[in-house]
Amino acid sequence: MKRPLVFSLVHDQSIFMTVIVGIMTFLAVLALGISLSIGTGVVRWNRQWDLFATVQVTSQATSQNVKKIIEDNRSKIASMREISNAEMMELVRPWISDGGGVLQNYLPQMYEIKFKTKSDIKLFNDKISPYARMLTHTQALNPSISAGWKMVTISGIVLVLIIAAIGLCISFIARNTAMLHKRELEILNQVGANDSFVVQQMQMIVTKICGVACTAGFLVAMPILMLILWTAHSARLGLMTMMGLSGTGWILLMLMPVAIVIFAIYITKRTTLDILKNN
Repeated sequence: MKRPLVFSLVHDQSIFMTVIVGIMTFLAVLALGISLSIGTGVVRWNRQWDLFATVQVTSQATSQNVKKIIEDNRSKIASMREISNAEMMELVRPWISDGGGVLQNYLPQMYEIKFKTKSDIKLFNDKISPYARMLTHTQALNPSISAGWKMVTISGIVLVLIIAAIGLCISFIARNTAMLHKRELEILNQVGANDSFVVQQMQMIVTKICGVACTAGFLVAMPILMLILWTAHSARLGLMTMMGLSGTGWILLMLMPVAIVIFAIYITKRTTLDILKNN
């Protein structure tokens, strides 16, 4: 004997809502985690180099003037080293094909200087600019830093879209659930139940579903996020190695599922009250 097919809208809606909120929470945690990680990386990267500058002396006639200015401003300098021709040749080797024999005659004399304060950089630059070119590492890395902030912005926009999608899904499901229970709601009204009582019942249902879904989404997202950070660190290249999460970042990530549940409760209240007023 065949078992009769039973289709329960209430049961299937609960499963659908749990799955969709879980997936959205997973995506929201990933988007927030990536945004915070890149932002932390940009700040660390900038902080690491904001006191460094490179001085390039392209003319031998001004070499002694540059050395004298450096010696006269030792109190402003935390550390200083002259970059040898061998180091510069090693840096440009991938872009030359003749071994660099001719290029050696055109290599500038270069100093890498770390200053004690940012104000010292400006004062030193004013003195040395007539004799040499000074480029701070922050200026040189500005394209990378700018790209990092753009990625943070994109991740933030994705996060906003995900939250909006969660709100739309919850609003639709709350509306559909209320319509499925329209007769029960009419009976509750007839026996004297007020709107706040009905709203509380709907909120309890949504809270239970979103609580389970958000917890599952968060637990699945965290290993993926850690894998992304581990992959970035293993690249051992530039800004990616600086990515990470601070203590505040971890707190924000853990609060994300809680915020989604609170948001779901609020959307459920607004949607249910709207339905009750129109019916």
